[in-house]
Amino acid sequence: MSTASVTQAYLRRIGATHPARPDAHALRELQLRHLLTVPFENLSIHLGEDIVLEEKALLDKVVHARRGGFCYELGGAFGALLRDLGFDVAHLQARVIEEEGRFGIPYDHLALRVETDDGTGPWLVDVGFGDHSHYPLALDDRGEQEDPGGTFRIVETPDGDVDVLRNGRARYRVERRTRELSDFQVGAWYHRTSPASHFTRSPVCSRLTGDGRITLSGRKLVTTVGGERAERMLEGDDEVLAAYRDHFGIALDRLPSEPSGHDG
Repeated sequence: MSTASVTQAYLRRIGATHPARPDAHALRELQLRHLLTVPFENLSIHLGEDIVLEEKALLDKVVHARRGGFCYELGGAFGALLRDLGFDVAHLQARVIEEEGRFGIPYDHLALRVETDDGTGPWLVDVGFGDHSHYPLALDDRGEQEDPGGTFRIVETPDGDVDVLRNGRARYRVERRTRELSDFQVGAWYHRTSPASHFTRSPVCSRLTGDGRITLSGRKLVTTVGGERAERMLEGDDEVLAAYRDHFGIALDRLPSEPSGHDG
């Protein structure tokens, strides 16, 4: 399939039309549509599937298999789409900052720096951090940036990196140096194999909705509508498989495995 055909299929996948130009307005629309349609999920880890950080493999998974992925996969695939649409895209490595201030491993997270043709960038674009900003963040803006996902700030660090804050709490630290997609192989290997990684602890699948968020963690279905959270434990395997299909568009013939002793 040609690059143009893959691009059109990707746009159909997220319910978007080909933008007239690679400007900030188009970037905002594409990011939001991606978050609403392509789930953040770690199911490959629990299905025993390989995770290949190469553009063709990522596009096959997201576009043709209609799956999601975790940050490396989602950011890698979305970056390829943006590049084909005329945006200037670079991969950035980030380290997640836990609530107690502890940093994750190097190459813990992948985000994108995107330049548009209207001179408004650079933009920090992230479709792989779960519950985060709905729209791109202005990478050089040091003031508060209001977004449906919260109030964000980008703060310089003494060594030249930037911290991304949401509602006053630092979420991750971004290194400015651009990276190749292959540079993230070690981080992806760690997160799909290490018992210390939260991705190996339970299958999770999550997607932004028009009025909140929906997440399936193990057998627990969590819906948030207008700030109100509701949880429900799903009973049989068929109900869980139906939830993957109905809420996330993922058709599985078997359930992802869960570590023994996991209670959902």
